[in-house]
Amino acid sequence: MPSAAPRTAVRAAVALLGATALTLGLASSASAATVARTVQDGGVQYNLSVTAPNTAAASGQNVTVTGSGYNPSQGVYVGLCAVPAGVNVNDQSTWNAKPTPCLGGQDQAGTTGASHWVNSDWWWMSPNNSSPYTVSNGRGGFSVSIHVKAQISASVTCGQSGVTCAIVTRADHFDSNDRKYDVYVPVTFS
Repeated sequence: MPSAAPRTAVRAAVALLGATALTLGLASSASAATVARTVQDGGVQYNLSVTAPNTAAASGQNVTVTGSGYNPSQGVYVGLCAVPAGVNVNDQSTWNAKPTPCLGGQDQAGTTGASHWVNSDWWWMSPNNSSPYTVSNGRGGFSVSIHVKAQISASVTCGQSGVTCAIVTRADHFDSNDRKYDVYVPVTFS
């Protein structure tokens, strides 16, 4: 007669895997946030929308960020940045300073995985971290994976010394002073 111990161990392992999968599924769906912004650019109105996790592991993890409503003629960077002094992520009228520093900097070479460049014209020049917009009805969308972690640089860590952070989009290096495409999804680290 077979022992009940192996069956009990298998049942316990299956129950643990099921509980872990359920917990991970709940955590990822419950920890996503969407931020929307309407901008005027060249006489055209764009309704921007960014969805990203609002919690992440301090040690680092890959997250998926999706966006829609963008001007396909304006490239953007998607990454984790410190929220600049004077910017209130809940008040778009204060979004007038460039989000910086950002994890991995501009990372045009795509070596860190910490940012992604979305643009319709030059994405092929940096295939490690760039992609074109998906365009529908003249509006650009994207779904990209970036790596985020609490420590942005040697001297800047999200959640320490008053530093708040957000997953952001911002105009690319061709128009880095344009604040119209800044969108902030606040993120905290556990």
